[in-house]
Amino acid sequence: MTAPSQTTLRVMTMDDYDAVIELMKATPGVSFRDADSRDATARYLERNPGLSFVAEKDGRLVGCVMSGHDGRRGYLQHLVVLPEHRRQGIANALVGRCLTALEQLGILKSHIDVYRTNDVGQAYWESQGWTLRTDIHRYSHVRRGDENA
Repeated sequence: MTAPSQTTLRVMTMDDYDAVIELMKATPGVSFRDADSRDATARYLERNPGLSFVAEKDGRLVGCVMSGHDGRRGYLQHLVVLPEHRRQGIANALVGRCLTALEQLGILKSHIDVYRTNDVGQAYWESQGWTLRTDIHRYSHVRRGDENA
């Protein structure tokens, strides 16, 4: 009898880019935009070293989360776990790694944006004790070009 394989968490690198993008594209409720290009992701990881993580099982990426900060607040993006690997604590472990890494930098409050149409995502964050903000509205502005930025 073989032992069940372990899920390994590690810091995301640009070598993970293609697999992470495939996870994102395959997950309803998660957007893929121009801002997720290879160059933009490389800048993000360079600006926020050691704050984004992937989960591997049997040599395959099964989950990811990206995080960064502005010096005061943390921001998580693109938490994804393949459906067949959900409810195993992978998402919680990925989020925990981000929040611990942010806390080590003095960042104690973090945010995540979830599409209003992403019921699964909303249910997850609410089940983890995250608070839905109703006191603010988020406004965006694209300096030039495509609204897909």
